[in-house]
Amino acid sequence: MRISVVTLLLLANGLMFLAELIDAPPLVGLLALWPYGLFEPVTDSGAPSFWPWQILSYAFLHGSLLHLLLNMYALWLFGSRLEQRWGAPAFALFYFSCVIGAGLTHLVVGEVTMLQGGTAYPVIGASGGVFGLLLAFGVLFPQARLMLLIPPIPITAKWLVIVYGAIELFAGVTGTAEGIAHFAHLGGMLTGWLLLRRWHDGDRR
Repeated sequence: MRISVVTLLLLANGLMFLAELIDAPPLVGLLALWPYGLFEPVTDSGAPSFWPWQILSYAFLHGSLLHLLLNMYALWLFGSRLEQRWGAPAFALFYFSCVIGAGLTHLVVGEVTMLQGGTAYPVIGASGGVFGLLLAFGVLFPQARLMLLIPPIPITAKWLVIVYGAIELFAGVTGTAEGIAHFAHLGGMLTGWLLLRRWHDGDRR
C-alpha cells in the first residue's frame, strides 16, 4: 500500500521534533534557515551560518509542541485533499516549492532589514509550505466550509485565505507579533499562487 506524501511529511516532522527534544541546539544551528549576511556578514566564526540545504531543512523544525501541532493539522487538513486531486508527485513539487519560496522571501527580507540597521533572525517551521497549501485550497475549493479553532466559527476557504493573507501582510508591514516570519508566510502563498497560474489555474490532474 502506497504511503501518501502528507503521511510521510507528518512522520518526518514528528521524528524531527523528537530529535529536537533530545538535543535541539545542534539541529537548529545546522538546519534552521539562518540569515545569509550578504551585506552584513557574520564575523563570529562560532556562530551558526547559512548553508544551502537550510532552504528546505528549516521546514522540518518547530519551536514548540503547539507550533508543530498547528502546522501538522493544517498540513493534513489542506494537503490530504490537494494530494488526492493532484497526485503525489505534483503535490510534493507544490509543497516544497512553497517551502523554498517562503525561505527565499525570508532571506530577502532579512537582508533588507539588516541594511536598514535592524536584526535578521533564523526561521523554522512548515508554515511557509502550509500557507501555500492554504492558498491552493482556497482557490480550488473556495466554497468549502471550515471550522476555525480560535474562535470556533465556520468560514469558507476563500475567506480564510483572504483573512489570513491580510493579517500576515498587516503584521509584516507594521512589525506586529515580532518573532513570526510573516513575509515567509506571504512568500509561501505567492509561490503557491504563481504555481497555480502556471498549472492553468490549478487544473492539473
